[in-house]
Amino acid sequence: MAEPALKQMTVEEFFDWQERQDMNYELVHGVPVPTVKAMTGASNRHDRVTVNAIVSLGNQLRGKPCRPHTADQSVRTVVGTRRPDLLIECGKPHPRSLEADDPRVVFEIMSPSTWRFDRVHKIEEYKQHPKIRVILLVDTEAPQVTVWRKVEQEWRLEKFAGLDAVVALPEIGAALPLAELYADIDWSETN
Repeated sequence: MAEPALKQMTVEEFFDWQERQDMNYELVHGVPVPTVKAMTGASNRHDRVTVNAIVSLGNQLRGKPCRPHTADQSVRTVVGTRRPDLLIECGKPHPRSLEADDPRVVFEIMSPSTWRFDRVHKIEEYKQHPKIRVILLVDTEAPQVTVWRKVEQEWRLEKFAGLDAVVALPEIGAALPLAELYADIDWSETN
């Protein structure tokens, strides 16, 4: 496994360097850092929720200009780059690009180890991106989703709970039923 360079990098230098690495990194204040999932992997529940979101939204967006992408795509932020668990891209990036061109919606699938960091730091970074319109924080301990939505120039908070709830996503012409997002999850196994 290649070690990150010690000198600070620009975002462009980082993407060039990242192409030659065997795991994913984020650029934070000029320094490449491994993503949490690169170090520990994702839990089964985290992975299932991510796949469920991709399947649901991928089916709804087929043939439309917006498409779901995994954490293999980066989003440029004020501190460098981040890799949301899922993003909806509405632009047309170069086929070899590692960066989303028009990330309209980003998802962070919450885990106990990243909950605090995601809810505070990443959200504020995403809110400053000029093209992101919706940020979803998806809980893996209960069927609930916190949504930050940009309405004109203001960010508004919405909460959805229970398997009957549906998160409307008019920004991409889709909706995300929590029953689909949390399909096949056994809540009796929550510790």
